[in-house]
Amino acid sequence: MYTAHQLNQARQLAYLHSGIVLGANKDIMIGNRLDKLKRLLDNDDINDVLYSIERGQDIESFISAFTTNKTNFFRESFHFDDLKDRVVKEAINNSSGLNIYCSASSTGEEPYSILMTLEYAKALYGTPNLNYSLLATDIDLQVLEKCQKGIYEYTKVGDDIPDWIKPSEYFKRRAHPEKNGEYLVKVKENLQKKVKFQQFNLMSSPYPFKGGEFDVVFCRNVLIYFNQDDQNSILKKLFKTLRIGGTLYLGHSESPLGLTPYVERCGQNIFIKTKDFL
Repeated sequence: MYTAHQLNQARQLAYLHSGIVLGANKDIMIGNRLDKLKRLLDNDDINDVLYSIERGQDIESFISAFTTNKTNFFRESFHFDDLKDRVVKEAINNSSGLNIYCSASSTGEEPYSILMTLEYAKALYGTPNLNYSLLATDIDLQVLEKCQKGIYEYTKVGDDIPDWIKPSEYFKRRAHPEKNGEYLVKVKENLQKKVKFQQFNLMSSPYPFKGGEFDVVFCRNVLIYFNQDDQNSILKKLFKTLRIGGTLYLGHSESPLGLTPYVERCGQNIFIKTKDFL
């Protein structure tokens, strides 16, 4: 059991280093995350662990223990349908490329789903020369390492991927090193080369991107971990990086908040930027 003081220390450190808000009803979860942190640091003295974090040590381990990385391939698949059916088609009709930002990559399922969608659409529309770029960021270095390896459980991939995607075109299957008769899949190198992964904290200010740099921004199921003021701040900074006419995808329980006057809804949590805010 952890004391109220230790739990509050963890709350304050989580907000300080990531912007994540952990309410009074999250004590059990905080305790579980502190258990994980002790294992990561191989240190059972929680007071010593928290003191080291307060001194600026082991921050990456703390972030890894306290961030949530729940995701899967083609989560909220209607966004990928829209990307395929509308966004790519418009880019082709306008003879333009696509510059896409995935702002919370987690373990990589979302950015690789974006890439598979783009590659499928290129073949569907007969436009193999369509240019696009994809930047995917996350605050957690450990999940970014998983992104870069691109290795996933075969059964999970099979369950999540829609019928219009052929996994064999994008993954190589390999035997599981620890479980006989089971398999892992690895993203093919030609697909991996099409995404750039890097660490970034959405609470940073200012953002290192140009105004109107992106045609598409994915910011899904991450705002829910911030308070409303910080959600608004993040959305405004992301919005500046999106060109007018560009598309913002939000998670199923998220909203554009203060951006509502500057966007047009184009489907379930799909928003098109109509103008810049002052």
